[in-house]
Amino acid sequence: MVSYPSGQSILNNSSTTAQDLAQTLALCLAEVADDRKGGDILVLQVADVSFIADYFVIVTGFSRTQVRAIIESMEKAAEDTCQRHPIRQEGKAEGTWVLLDYGDVIAHVLMPEQREYYDLEAFWGHAEHLPLPFQSPNEA
Repeated sequence: MVSYPSGQSILNNSSTTAQDLAQTLALCLAEVADDRKGGDILVLQVADVSFIADYFVIVTGFSRTQVRAIIESMEKAAEDTCQRHPIRQEGKAEGTWVLLDYGDVIAHVLMPEQREYYDLEAFWGHAEHLPLPFQSPNEA
């Protein structure tokens, strides 16, 4: 889980920008997905190429149950760490592509077939890929 020195919260820091808060949320969601054994985790900074959001978090879940578990963990972590709730949520009942929309961050958790078919990485491939602290350089 994303933590800060001496119990500090990024939310209480007056020098924290909206961009910092969005990046913190995106990295928190990615870390939670990794904890839940999500695959091929990417965080794309799309702010320079789209007005939809600042960051996309894209994760593969390998069963509908795992997709839902990742999403539920993401929702809990976003609330606990960043005091954020999704504006919208789509696809949870089906469990093949679930989307959590936090406004500045959109998380996509997809089954392998949906991820391959929709190929979000190719569509948004010109966006910057953020390095993930829990991944080794050759995993990214």
